[in-house]
Amino acid sequence: MTMNDSDVRGILHRATDDLVSPPGLLAEVRRGGRRRVVRRRAVLAAVCAAVVAVPVAGVLDLPGNAGDPQFASLLLDEPTRGDLAADEGYLRQVRTAWQRGTEQADDRPRGEPNVVWAGRTPAGPAAYVAQRSVHGMTTGFVKPTADGPRVGTLTQVTDTGTDGVEQAVLLGPQRDVLLVLDSGQPVEFSPQLRYAPDGKIERTFEPVAFRDGAAVLSVPPQRTKLTIALSRTPVEQRNAMLIEGTSEVLFPGNKDRPAPPLIRYTLPGAEQVWGMDPAAKEVIAPTEALAGYLDTAGAHTHDGSPRLWVYGATPDGRRLLLETVQYDDEPSHVIALLAGKYLPFEAVASTTADWSAPLPVRLRLPDNQGVLVAAEGSALSYRVGDGQWQDAGRNAALLPATATDVRVTDANGTTTNVSVAP
Repeated sequence: MTMNDSDVRGILHRATDDLVSPPGLLAEVRRGGRRRVVRRRAVLAAVCAAVVAVPVAGVLDLPGNAGDPQFASLLLDEPTRGDLAADEGYLRQVRTAWQRGTEQADDRPRGEPNVVWAGRTPAGPAAYVAQRSVHGMTTGFVKPTADGPRVGTLTQVTDTGTDGVEQAVLLGPQRDVLLVLDSGQPVEFSPQLRYAPDGKIERTFEPVAFRDGAAVLSVPPQRTKLTIALSRTPVEQRNAMLIEGTSEVLFPGNKDRPAPPLIRYTLPGAEQVWGMDPAAKEVIAPTEALAGYLDTAGAHTHDGSPRLWVYGATPDGRRLLLETVQYDDEPSHVIALLAGKYLPFEAVASTTADWSAPLPVRLRLPDNQGVLVAAEGSALSYRVGDGQWQDAGRNAALLPATATDVRVTDANGTTTNVSVAP
């Protein structure tokens, strides 16, 4: 997977507001997307959901400490499950592919690999393998290809735990088959991502029915973006499950994706209400306040559109925060949040941004608190009806609720009048 610094920071901000990326995190994330490169999950513990194990008969247990002998036995010593568990011909192919795939592993393998699960899928036979290594254990999926079984991305499970171990994989040339391992915990699956008219996320989750250690699901083709989501219950960010094969969708060709511009404006009078300059502190909206607009269990990238924050104060003295959320090739959703003194932020209005327009952002706030507008690098003015034009500063402004028109003068001197009448 290839990520830029802002991608990583964004994930960290949303996952844990009080954490920052440790040194080397970006390099480790980038390494993870290359085939046969071992992922060191201890480094990504701040980003990825931890896998918690509960020993249950008949499931593939993934508990928390690779240094525990009991942990090793659960994946390394239990008999193979799945409908190809007795197919010695296929198991031999899997072991051969695994040996080739682990030849350059950072953590040298020890002993013989154990095929934890092997079974048929609509994309062809697949397997999951675990093997002791010098520092713990190496695990990974063996996927069907036209040239036979092939090892996917390897995961090192060390004595620091199993943070970020993939428990699912996309299979097939169309990536329309999802294989999910049974870890002994209830799992829910959503095949599609939709948006309500107000920009809020709409997902329907259903329980995953496991059989003999795994579940095989037919999913919409995941070619250019990921619509699926997989989560342990309850469905929330910390329970979202990693799916192998997603980096090829999010970052085709393993190419860097340019970082989106980060734009922050503090409006006049904001610091009196905020008690500081929120732009200087790079304040973002609390996850809880944006919950309806965030796909907490899904995985997405961006199209390079700006990420915008505007900080202000409303006429009635509340803190004002505008923030954009943009996934994949979808429009940027613009959300306005308000917070009274000692009260949490609450999303109160939303729209979509048109970054190609002279006035990309215009959003009327409720309770006659004004009209928020933004156009980077442009001078802004407004009028009420046929009245005189009033200066509103540059880049962003909170206009009176009575404003009916905005005049935008860009850096080239081009002037455009835009209606903001209710």
